[in-house]
Amino acid sequence: MNIDNIYEDLQPLVTAGSLKRRESLKNLVYTRMGGEADILAAPVTYEEIQSIYAYAQDHQIPLTILGNGSNVIIRDGGIRGIVLQTSDLSGMGIRDGLLYAQCGAKIIDVSSYALEQKLTGLEFACGIPGTVGGALYMNAGAYGGEVKDVLHSALVIDQNGQLLTLHSDQLQWGYRSSIFATGQYIVLEARFKLLPGDPAAIKASMDELTYLRESKQPLEYPSCGSVFKRPPGRFAGQLIQESGLQGTRIGGAEVSRKHAGFIINADNATASDYIGLIQHVRSAVKHKFDVELETEVEIIGEEL
Repeated sequence: MNIDNIYEDLQPLVTAGSLKRRESLKNLVYTRMGGEADILAAPVTYEEIQSIYAYAQDHQIPLTILGNGSNVIIRDGGIRGIVLQTSDLSGMGIRDGLLYAQCGAKIIDVSSYALEQKLTGLEFACGIPGTVGGALYMNAGAYGGEVKDVLHSALVIDQNGQLLTLHSDQLQWGYRSSIFATGQYIVLEARFKLLPGDPAAIKASMDELTYLRESKQPLEYPSCGSVFKRPPGRFAGQLIQESGLQGTRIGGAEVSRKHAGFIINADNATASDYIGLIQHVRSAVKHKFDVELETEVEIIGEEL
């Protein structure tokens, strides 16, 4: 796989300036760590995504989708093949009675847009830092709400490179999971079915949830957000706290003293530090409580 040849082949398929080679990904993820992408593409239309996808399929080149990197750890060796970053696809609006948002739009911004349109249902998402594509991928949720509760349908690319609309009941929703984790589809656009609401009440709910998030979470440090899924009938953060792990460090990675469910990049951590600390936490909680913590964060890329 010749990186320079791939770069030259892709040039005519995308908008000028939206393609880079051997590009560091550190500043594109919330943890602020990880290696390089062989090729980084930032398409600005659905047609460009289709073209990149078709090229990758035809040449058997790995293709990785990256939103705004809020729920992902990229290993220190980086990512081979093509990384397709969706951040420039961030449009939203109202169409046919549904609120639509492109895959690269931040779900926080979509929640704010719903408020502007006097629509209720997305208040729970006002503090979730991921993109629309990422939110569908993992059925993102907070404070009692989940994406599956308000999604009407999604525009996707299927394995043949064709555009297809999937309705919510086709998406195999689970706790922090959906059909998109299977890799069969790429999310292009979400359509949300929301209800008319009182703007003052919507804003009051969002303000309260924002306060809860900012007061409890270590937002002053780089991190991937909540690291672990909630075990049945338990809270991951509580188990970690009761295992005496807050403040535990490996290299520059540390279990947050503010919220035990978060691991922060306290001092120039490497991905190896971060992943090592995740493994240590899982082992300690298993030993003390016989509970297997399952990661919510996606870990991708190659070891150094």
